[in-house]
Amino acid sequence: MTPTESTETPDGSNTNGDGKGTSVIVNAIAVLKSFSAEEPLLGVTEIAGRVGLHKSTVSRILATLEQEGLVERDVDSRRFRLGLGMIAMAGPLLAELEERRVAYPVLRELTERTGETSALMVWNGVESMCVEQIPSRHQVKHLAPLGARYSEALSSSVQVFLAAEDQDRVRSLLRSGSVTLPSLDADAVESYLRRLEETSKRGWAVNFGETSIEEVGVASPVYDHRGDIVASVLIPAPKFRVSQDTLNSLGEACADAAAKVTSRLGGRPPA
Repeated sequence: MTPTESTETPDGSNTNGDGKGTSVIVNAIAVLKSFSAEEPLLGVTEIAGRVGLHKSTVSRILATLEQEGLVERDVDSRRFRLGLGMIAMAGPLLAELEERRVAYPVLRELTERTGETSALMVWNGVESMCVEQIPSRHQVKHLAPLGARYSEALSSSVQVFLAAEDQDRVRSLLRSGSVTLPSLDADAVESYLRRLEETSKRGWAVNFGETSIEEVGVASPVYDHRGDIVASVLIPAPKFRVSQDTLNSLGEACADAAAKVTSRLGGRPPA
């Protein structure tokens, strides 16, 4: 869904009574989705520019969301961040997410084994999303914050999920821009599809500084009883700490952890 500013007058009133309720919901969702782990604090003007709404509309939406505890205002900067009410809303879902509950002790073992952060990712059709994380104890580390979303094609967890998709579906996601690839010429797309095939055969995906020059990521798939990918285990780590030998070790540890989660779920890899 995209924001629906076209039916509003400059003072923010809606000229389409039938669609007003729907547009208000869509606009509020767009405002909430404008926040990210990278930019948790945003002002009204910034949000308005991102979602394509008038500032007065954004101000009214934020006022309502603030009343409900879904956003809160930073005392010093007067900018907004997501509020604790979001946790209350997401809590029941996370509590019922079996993959998260089952994976938690495995992720703790993985972080102890590798010394790096470990995370559990799920796929919403266009993005890889973090639903659990065990941070590294190193002072310098990379994290995958809860709720963080990744749509870069070269992200290791995104590779894992796309490797299970039909190739035409992958091409469609790339060409629409839902999943981003640095180059979209025919050769680049076909090279990426071959990379996904190699990821499937190896059992884990690699992002060696391709989405961030400072970070390495490895990820491996988690399967359900049908042999379908339902999650992926991710290890993000600082690139300076990862040699090629270390990379292989991390990949194998990640694949072992994903296999444990699969087993605990009663799942099985596809034949």
